[in-house]
Formats: sequence, structure tokens, C-alpha cells
Amino acid sequence: MISNLKSDIEFRREKALELSSQVRRHLAAGGKFSIGDSPAINPDPAKRSETIDPTSILKRRKPPITRAEREALRKLAEAL
Repeated sequence: MISNLKSDIEFRREKALELSSQVRRHLAAGGKFSIGDSPAINPDPAKRSETIDPTSILKRRKPPITRAEREALRKLAEAL
């Protein structure tokens, strides 16, 4: 079976070689590098804004009809 990743590996090989040569040149010129702390795997979610845009229209659910309104509608329907 032929791997689908083989072409991807070959595609990235040239870039990897270029990166490794850049690292060698940097170290040869007296440069240093350090390994820092890794970032959190699951970062905290973005903070919600406390302000509400006054131009936005809030979509609120209409309250359900009350029992009295329901009985009044039944009486109207029976009258028809």
C-alpha cells in the first residue's frame, strides 16, 4: 500500500533542510536559542464584553399566553 503522506514528506523536505541550514548558520555566528514554556493546551476562552451595543436588536422570546388569555380565546372561537 502506498502512503498518502509520502508526497507530503517529500514536499516539506526542502523547507526542512533550509530551516536546519538557517539554524546552523545562526549557531555558527554565535547565536543562541532556548526552549521556552509550551503554551496551554486549552487556553481560556475570550472574555465577553460587558457593554451592549445600543444599535443591536435583542431577540427575546415572547412570553407564553396566560391561562386567562387562553380561556378568552376559546370563548371567542366558540362565538364564531
